[in-house]
Parts: sequence; C-alpha cells; structure tokens
Amino acid sequence: MSATGEVDSSTVFFNPLQDGYLDDPFPHLAELRAADPVHKALTGQWVLFRHEDVARLLRDPSLSVDDDNIDPQRADPQRMATFEEAFADQRRTRSMLGLDAPDHTRLRRLVSKAFTPSAIEGLRPLVERLVDDTLDRVAQAGSTEVISDLAFPLPFDVISEMLGMPEADTADIARWSGALVKTLDPIITDDEIREAAAAERAMTTLISEVIEWKRANPTDDLLTALIAAEEDGDRLTADELADQVQLLFVAGHETTVNLIGTGLYELLRRPAQAAALRDDPDLDVLATDELLRFVSPVQLTRRIALDDLEIGGVAIPKGSFVLASLAAANHDPEKWGPAADDLDVRRADAGQHVSFGGGSHYCLGASLAKLEAQIAIGRFVRRFPNASLDGDIEWNGRINLRGLERFPLTV
Repeated sequence: MSATGEVDSSTVFFNPLQDGYLDDPFPHLAELRAADPVHKALTGQWVLFRHEDVARLLRDPSLSVDDDNIDPQRADPQRMATFEEAFADQRRTRSMLGLDAPDHTRLRRLVSKAFTPSAIEGLRPLVERLVDDTLDRVAQAGSTEVISDLAFPLPFDVISEMLGMPEADTADIARWSGALVKTLDPIITDDEIREAAAAERAMTTLISEVIEWKRANPTDDLLTALIAAEEDGDRLTADELADQVQLLFVAGHETTVNLIGTGLYELLRRPAQAAALRDDPDLDVLATDELLRFVSPVQLTRRIALDDLEIGGVAIPKGSFVLASLAAANHDPEKWGPAADDLDVRRADAGQHVSFGGGSHYCLGASLAKLEAQIAIGRFVRRFPNASLDGDIEWNGRINLRGLERFPLTV
C-alpha cells in the first residue's frame, strides 16, 4: 500500500486461493477493482472488475465463448494437458454455454420455448406446492438444514418436472454436478479435473439412458419436445440433444441452490432487512434482485477476444481469455454508490445487476430462478420469523459457483 493509502497495482494480484476468500471474496475483489480493474492474472487470464467494463464485455457481440478460439500461447499448458488426458475417452461436449452464433442461436431458439414468460408463470403452482410442503416438514421437525431440505431439492425437482425426467438418485447427481461445475473455476487442481471427468462419464450415461427412456415414454414435457425436434429433421443432432439436456439439468438447479441458500443466509444475518421483506410481500421481486446482486451466485463468466481488444485503456491481445467478475461488478460503488456493500431489499435499481450475464448469452433460466427464489425465500422468512443458526455453516469450496454446502437452522 502506498503512502497515500491507495493499493499499489504492482503488489496486488487476483488470488482466490488466499485465506478467507471463499468465505467472503468481496474485500479482495474491491482491492483489485480499485488498484487494477483490467488485470492480467498470474495464470495468464485477464480479469475485469468494474461494472462498466464487465457490462461492456457481456454485451459485445464480437467476442466468443468458444474455447477453440483461445490462443494456446496465452493459456495454461499444464491445465490444458490435464484436461486432454482426463477427458481423452469422451467426445467434447458442445452445449449452448460454449457456442457462438449461429449454432448458439439455433440451439437457444429450440430450448427457449420452455422459458417464455407464460411457461414460467405456469410453474408457479408447482413451486408454491413444493415450497409449502417443505416448510410444513420443517415446521414439524423444528429445524432444517436449508441446502439439503430446500435450496437443492426445489430447483432440482422443478427442472426435473420441466424435462420430464424419471426418478433418479439425487445424491449422485448432486455430487456429479458439483464436480462438473468446478471446471468453471479459474483455478482447479489436477485431481478436481479428473473427478470432473469421472462425473462427466456418469452424467453422460444417465442422460443417454433418460433420453432412450423418454423416446419410449413420450409426454408433454421439454425433453419430449427436444427429441421431437431432432427426429423431425431440425438441426438438433443426437449429440446436441444430450449436451443441451445435460446443461439444462445441471445449470437448471446448481446456481439457484446458491441463490436460495446464500441469499437466505445473508438475509437472516441482517434482521432489519429480513423484517422489511417479511412485512411487505410486495418487496419479493425487488428483494430477489438485490440478493442476486449482493451474493452473485455466479461469480465469474468469460469471453475470448477474437481480435485485439482495448478495455479501460488497456490492450488485451487477440486470443486472450477474459474473465468478467460479476461479483465485483455487482458491488462497484461507481455503479451502486457508497452503500454498494450493503444489502438493501428496497434498492430501486437492484435489477441492473449482471448476475445473469448479458447479451446473447443472458441466462435462459433467469425468470425461473427468480420465481423459485421469490417464493422460497419470501415464504420462509414469513413462516419462520425466529429462525436462527443451529451450528456452523459450511461453504461449498467453489470459486465461481460460490454457495453454502451446509446451513443448519432452528425455527
């Protein structure tokens, strides 16, 4: 730190492995946002921390999400070699998450029919019933472990219902999903890469079996519709079908778990904010956007520069991997004012957060995640006004999809 009290950019570097980061990443992100907002990480990636820069990156149609466009000379060779070795016996997954137009446009169009405003609103009775049934059980028990009782089962059951998935071992799927999304972290160990490869094999086998089962048992659901699109000669191939189903199944619940669990945790730590939401159901929509801003269930997203790029006066070379710190952007005082690090369920512009990304890759399931969180969190705080911690919390150990692994409460 300099004599003026400012952080010296030459002495600060993005280090999500430092002590305390997973518990509370926001002080470190604030340090980087102030000292070096367009930052060259030691791993070779570029990282953006200001809201203005992040929003611009997300909206820029000239950038890519396809890892094939990364310049190998600007990537981590050891990480790439371990990935290639661990996944050598598997074909490359090509979900919407890693595709550019026109492939992304085509696949998103096929899937987006299930995520129209009317389709999402039609799920409200299901979500309300699932939440109320869970809260009834919690009331009877007098305590709950929020993640396993509510935050995980709710979005899992909803996406399973949408897809028309048969019953499956939720514990296995939770473990596989956790291993797979770890590959989204900017830093990952060789063992974690190998665990992800094993999870990929298991998930691929499950999805293949489900698709074959669904072919024999078609109903009025999203998976049947996607199969019909493939079989009717649309450009959705069998591999693309499996890849989109896996993406929907994993992404359809993984991030919402973090929003519900971590959002409720942060709210209950601030009794005045919990009371404001409890006393005014009209705040449910605004409060959910504020929780999305405040906790940032997805902390990072990425783009690849197809040409030389300039951001904030800094030159980023063609082929570079650029990370957008959604969490840092969501706490930027240049955007949110001096109270950017405060949780305020009445924040009027909370909906301007970047937690769902932006541009053509704006999260397809944003409306569904909001609906689930509004109902789950709103009904929980009103049903259990005296809920309090009943033991130690545990974080899930992920840098990107940061959330709670264990959240015990007595009600």
